Amino acid sequence: MVEDNADLRQAVKVYKALGEPTRLKIAMLLTEEVNLCCSDIGTKLESVAGSTLSHHLKQLTESGLLDLRKDGTYIYYSVNREMARKYAPYLLE
Repeated sequence: MVEDNADLRQAVKVYKALGEPTRLKIAMLLTEEVNLCCSDIGTKLESVAGSTLSHHLKQLTESGLLDLRKDGTYIYYSVNREMARKYAPYLLE
């Protein structure tokens, strides 16, 4: 039962993160294009301010749905496909 509670808490984090339209767009974008930095994501989304975008990326990363890779001063984001397969498989269709 403990595992079920952990899975439930994780599912809530993922669904809460994806419940915001901009975060859903970010997740969908990152299923198509991997390893994008914040500025690349902002350019593709066009209507999101940098600070707001950083907040959305933080929420998605904390939910476990995004992985990040640091390279110097840049941070590159990609979808954690295992997490997406388990909690949001429609992202991978």
